[in-house]
Parts: sequence; C-alpha cells; structure tokens
Amino acid sequence: METLTHEIAAVAARLVVEDGLDYGAAKRRAQKTLGAPPRTALPANDLVEAEVRAYLALFHADTQPAELAALRRLALQWMERLAEFRPHLCGAVWNGTATRRCDVHLQLFCDDPKSAEIALIDHRVDHVARTVAGFNGAAVEALSFSSPCPELGEPIGVHLMIHDWGDLRGALKPGTDGQPPRGDRQALAQRMARETQA
Repeated sequence: METLTHEIAAVAARLVVEDGLDYGAAKRRAQKTLGAPPRTALPANDLVEAEVRAYLALFHADTQPAELAALRRLALQWMERLAEFRPHLCGAVWNGTATRRCDVHLQLFCDDPKSAEIALIDHRVDHVARTVAGFNGAAVEALSFSSPCPELGEPIGVHLMIHDWGDLRGALKPGTDGQPPRGDRQALAQRMARETQA
C-alpha cells in the first residue's frame, strides 16, 4: 500500500509540473491513471511536493529556476501595487516549485473585503470574482485575472484571496514542516536574494 501511495505521488507530481494541476486534482487523476481502487489512501501534500521537487530537478533543472524567478518578480509587482492590503504570497511561487504553468496566488488581509475589488476596478483590471476556501477553511472571496509577464512571453493568472485583517495573525504561523506557508514582500525579496547567492 505504501508503494502505491508513492506511485500516486510520483504520477501526481508529473501532472502538477506538466499539466499545471493543483495537488488535489493531480492526486485524483493519478489514482485513476494507475487504476488504484477508489478507497486508496491518497498521498499527503508533503509527499507530493517532495516528488514535485525531485521531478523538477530531474527534468526541468535547466528552465525552472528562471521561470520561478520571473513569476516571483511578477508577484512582487502586484504585491507592491496592492501594498495597502497587506499581500502575502503563497503556493508554488512562494515555496519554489513553480514553473511557467503556475499561477500567482496572493492572500490579501483587508479591513474592508470590498476595498481590494474596488482597487482593481479603479485600475481597470478585468477580473472574475468567486468564492473559495481560505487557508483557515472559511469561505473567502477570490478575485482572478490575467497579468502580462513579458519575461515569460505570456499572460499569467493572478488570484487574490481576500481575508479579514484579523486573519493575518493565524496566517503567520509555521506550517507542519516548520516553514512559513506564505510571505510578505520583504520575506519574498529575502528568499529571492538568498537563492540568487546560493
């Protein structure tokens, strides 16, 4: 059973990198691809992430670092534009596993949840609003749009998850691996500087 779980994680990792699927969708498709029984235990996200890193190192070591850097610079641009809403980067662009197929995910912490959408409207940014599960499990509004990324030569999806200002305290707690699951502009800039020096 443990071997099957690892096989699902490995196939899911390929789907994440090559098809841009999120972890949940990739695990379910991997389960089907391998013909695993419906009740098969799916791998934890930590295991999938480890497999994603291994896959990137094996198949995309020549292109992924530059693509990640371009996505992080795009994220910084939007974090600067939306600075009043205390933006924090999360997901693959934050944790370093992103490729050009990944979107930028920012969590905003607002006193007034509608203020971020008003800011997009004021800047004439066409966007789609929907409701998604926030990092704490509660429903939050998400604003999604495409942003040009000249470095990659294509538009990149940007998703803003709107949280209450009071949620910020919980957002700063380390994840199960002891690492921060998100970071503000300063944390991202520090992370980028460290990786440039490495």
